[in-house]
Amino acid sequence: MTQPDGSPPPRSPALARSSASEIPLVDLKAAYARHRDGIDAAMRAVIENTRFIQGQEVGEFERDFARFCGATHAVGVGSGTAALHVVLDALGVGPGDEVAVPSHTFIATAEPVTWLGARPRFVEVEPETGCLDPIALKSAIDGVKAVIPVHLYGRPADMSAISSIAADAGVPVIEDAAQAHGADVTGPDGTRRAGTLALAACFSFYPGKNLGAFGDAGAITTDNDDLAHRLRMLRDHGRTSKYEHEMVGHAHRLDTLQAAVLAVKLTTLAEDNERRRALAAAYSAALAGVGDLVPPAETPDRRGVFHLYVLRTHHRDALLAHLQARGIGAGVHYPIPVHLQPAYASLGYREGSLPVTEAWARQCLSLPLYPELTEEQQGRIVAAVRSYFESAA
Repeated sequence: MTQPDGSPPPRSPALARSSASEIPLVDLKAAYARHRDGIDAAMRAVIENTRFIQGQEVGEFERDFARFCGATHAVGVGSGTAALHVVLDALGVGPGDEVAVPSHTFIATAEPVTWLGARPRFVEVEPETGCLDPIALKSAIDGVKAVIPVHLYGRPADMSAISSIAADAGVPVIEDAAQAHGADVTGPDGTRRAGTLALAACFSFYPGKNLGAFGDAGAITTDNDDLAHRLRMLRDHGRTSKYEHEMVGHAHRLDTLQAAVLAVKLTTLAEDNERRRALAAAYSAALAGVGDLVPPAETPDRRGVFHLYVLRTHHRDALLAHLQARGIGAGVHYPIPVHLQPAYASLGYREGSLPVTEAWARQCLSLPLYPELTEEQQGRIVAAVRSYFESAA
């Protein structure tokens, strides 16, 4: 009901307190507030010059993102899923082929395989990290056309072992780095970031990612000049000029407005990732020894960027309900493995096909984590988690 002057009714103090106390899983409003001036100016510039498709901001962002990753090329595309689609197409994946992928991931890792008429071959994950298990891959790699390890929750997969197995089989590796902007791996040759650990890497800039756009957006990184040239054509209708098309391509371009937003947010990505790491360390310290909680495994040679902070517990569903009832936006990534999704029922996988993956799906719980999360908010989250196990005991 409106007031006599047409304004909305005042909110009750109780409702106001309830709304103010909620802690979201991801706070996009807070992220925008930090970058408001730069984003508004960048978007205004695009709107005024009206170069909405392939404007100069796209090329500038591609250059800066490639430099951030340490890659030679970055090719902007319309989403992380589109990135995988374009790379697989460029590598000739098609009907009758199989591509090795983990099942503990979002379905977008497998979908582009299916779009091209190929079949995903689901591979087990490591018990400690949830990333593609090199030992399982070694048993599953015969006959596959490509391998797509996922840098799950922002932690790199074991790329050294995966790359070695794939190289022995003569199979290309594509990083699904959708959650891993700025994650790095330290090896004999020094430290390298996600985006430089395989033939190509695919990034998503979905709004909630560490580097998030204001809609769908993505990019592909590679050091291979020929592949980069082919990717640029495939993302843009296979064209070599406005009306000349060398191949049948796709409408997978990165919008100029999204590139402008991403360029602004890229300037703070490194420090934002450090903030995420600090918050993750604080969670792990505060929740050590609480109930049956299993914190994220430490892998110093594979340094993640904590796109998500994921615990495991046999009490996942009850703990999730407990947190949500207290205004804490915990979540689950991912409750149904891809091999058990109805969309892939025709492949013949059954419950028990990938027991480690299925255990992760039953036990994983994501707590709120983003650079703008305050110490007070994190303290409330920790207290709520502890209170569940204290009451259960």
